[in-house]
Amino acid sequence: MKTLHIIAFDIPFPANYGGVIDIYYKLKNLKKNNFKITLHCFEYGRERSKKLDELCDKIYYYKRNIYKNPLTSNLPYIVETRSSKYVLRNLLQDEAPILFEGLHTTYFLDHPQLKNRYKILRTHNVEHEYYKHLEWVEKNFFKKYFFRIESERLKKYQKRIHHANLLCPLSLKDELYFKKIHPNVKFIAPFHINNEILIKEGKGDFILYHGNLAVGENNQAALFLLKEVFSKIKFPVIIAGSKPSKELTHLVNKLPNVSLQVNIGSDKIYELIQQAQINLLYTEQATGVKLKLINSLYLGKFCMVNEKMIKGTKLHKECIVCSSPIDFVDQIEFYFQANFDAKKIKERKEFLKNSIFDLAKATKNIVSLISSQKQEALN
Repeated sequence: MKTLHIIAFDIPFPANYGGVIDIYYKLKNLKKNNFKITLHCFEYGRERSKKLDELCDKIYYYKRNIYKNPLTSNLPYIVETRSSKYVLRNLLQDEAPILFEGLHTTYFLDHPQLKNRYKILRTHNVEHEYYKHLEWVEKNFFKKYFFRIESERLKKYQKRIHHANLLCPLSLKDELYFKKIHPNVKFIAPFHINNEILIKEGKGDFILYHGNLAVGENNQAALFLLKEVFSKIKFPVIIAGSKPSKELTHLVNKLPNVSLQVNIGSDKIYELIQQAQINLLYTEQATGVKLKLINSLYLGKFCMVNEKMIKGTKLHKECIVCSSPIDFVDQIEFYFQANFDAKKIKERKEFLKNSIFDLAKATKNIVSLISSQKQEALN
């Protein structure tokens, strides 16, 4: 039995947004490979789940101190608010390797008492770049100011990653970045729900855009599509996600071909992905890997994207890549009439089986990295 500590920045169930999806399905696959896992979770709004008890030998929960003033510390807010002293105490119960999920969880990464422990950092983004983009799309003055300060702090804080023995980015683009500043970097694809292709043959009767609309990036993407693409077509469109802005809701109500499905569960999202004729995905931020892109390829028919959505993924072959609003409109006109037949499903299956996002490959890679760590790696 192999043992491992995993420090999660949030409670990773339900697996209903990018970061926790990666953690939850990593837990499931490590469990299948006979890992004895001690999970450390920070609580700030999500409930504890018995689902996690089934996957872990021990679980420790810590209150995230979100009441700290976000502007007064030299440390990034996302790190300092996850600084419970009990994390260190519980990590010292044994000598097992430690997997830090995200820069958020690395408060004790450089602690002297962990000097001789094997430490893996799973980077979910180049965080200072991610927060810089959040600043660009944010309209609220105070949030915009916070994102700018946080980006600056994260860039300074990044030097601490040298205390990790290994970095495991979840995108090829991030791998290239981190290889410039750390001697031991290994790409591990994101973990996800898809063990097999579940595409429904035939045609769908609507276009789907989905995402967490409370995130500024997703809200801005939906607004752009409404103004520049969906208002130019007559085909039915569904926008699905949580907490849309008032501006977004108002604009949807003005377009007769567009409807909004709000605060629906993951199962309903997966169902919509399967039913849609086109899953349209758009981003202005080429960071990390968008798990909704992977889900759309495993579950959905035609997947239409802009270049930034697939940058560094090697998924161009199975996506319809559009370069402008007019291009999106033209491609929608063509593909809304097309049939997604058995041949296309077979081609998608073969492509994904050999892609970097095959779940079996990701599992094999991380099991190998953890299992093969030797004492000399610490020297």
